[in-house]
This record gives sequence, C-alpha cells and structure tokens, in this order.
Amino acid sequence: MKFYIAFAIVSLTMTLNFTLSNRVVHKLALRTILQSLEWNVDTTKAIAQSDNAKRSNTDTTIIDRSSIGSNLSLQEAQQLLRRHNKVRGDVGVGSVTWSKKLAIYAQEWANQLASTNCKLKHRPNSGKWKQEYGENLFMGVAGNYGVADAVKVWESETKYYRGEPLNASNWYDSGHYTQMVWKNSKEIGCAKVECNDNIIVVCNYDPPGNILGQKPY
Repeated sequence: MKFYIAFAIVSLTMTLNFTLSNRVVHKLALRTILQSLEWNVDTTKAIAQSDNAKRSNTDTTIIDRSSIGSNLSLQEAQQLLRRHNKVRGDVGVGSVTWSKKLAIYAQEWANQLASTNCKLKHRPNSGKWKQEYGENLFMGVAGNYGVADAVKVWESETKYYRGEPLNASNWYDSGHYTQMVWKNSKEIGCAKVECNDNIIVVCNYDPPGNILGQKPY
C-alpha cells in the first residue's frame, strides 16, 4: 500500500514537473517567436526606409516629353536625371530635379557650339552668351557614345577629388564631378546636339557650384 501511495506521489510530482517544464518551454518558444517577429518587422522597416531613400535619389521627378525643353528624348532625360541623383546619393547629397528652363538654356548653347566648328567651349563670363549657371560639357563620337556616357566621364573625376575645399589649383581636374555633387544645386537641365559625327552634351546646374573656398558636400 505504501508502495502504491509513494508511486502515485512520485507520478503526480513527475506530471506536475513535466507540465511546468512544458509551460516554461512554451513561454520561451513564444518569446523567441515574438522576438523574431519584432526583428523581422524592424528589418523590413529598415529595408523599406533604405529603398525609399534610394528611390528618392533616383526617381524624384517623372518627366514627360513636353517638360524636357531640349532635343533629348524622354529616355535620355530620365537617364541623365537618375544618374546624377545616383552619384549625388552616393555621397549623401540631396536629389536634383529637372528644369525645363535650364534644358532650354543648355540647348541654346549646344546649338551655338554646333554652329561654331563643333568645339567644346564653356559660356563666357560676359556678353550675349554670359554664363548664369553651373555647366558641364561632354563630347564623344556619335554612335559610340550617348548622353549617359557624359555622366560616367564626369563621375570618373572622383579619383582626383580628395575632400578638400576647392581652390585655383585643385578644382580643374575634378570640376565636372564636384559640380554634379554640389550640395546647393537643386535643379539640372541638359541638352544634346550632333555635329561633325560627334555628340555634344551640355548640362546646366542651378544654383551653380564649384565656388572656390567651399567643399561640394
């Protein structure tokens, strides 16, 4: 009789311990699941925020054909805008938007270059063609180069920029790049023209950059 009572007590104790143990295991498992869900939510939010930031630096303006203002196709204008904002985003600088006014201005100068021996030359500091904005120029063999190549070439100058304020001796080698990423520039407008089997790309920036004594970002 004592054997059966003892056995019953031991069985009951084992059952209670097993039940309590299961509850602890279940609580731990539930806590792990909740923590995992919280981590997944936080991670999803972080990824979404990152994607939104990237998107804001590439797709800030949806351009339609009537708002371009130059000879660029819709695809070319979008390429130039996205690539500029990608380069700016790489250094944490805010996006620029497309300006029809600047594109018209750029096309006027591109046409002028095509009518004067098709040579690259920046707008002068005075006179009829006086420069009012920042300006980048590119020339390449038509058919071998397109407008997107202009941004690639300008961006390649990053290897010459060391992060210091611009001065009379260091701005020349990296001036196209530093204008692209100039933090105060808010708008761009670009144009193209073909002459002598070459393509010329002109981009203007407002406000202009490359101010001596300052850093682009």
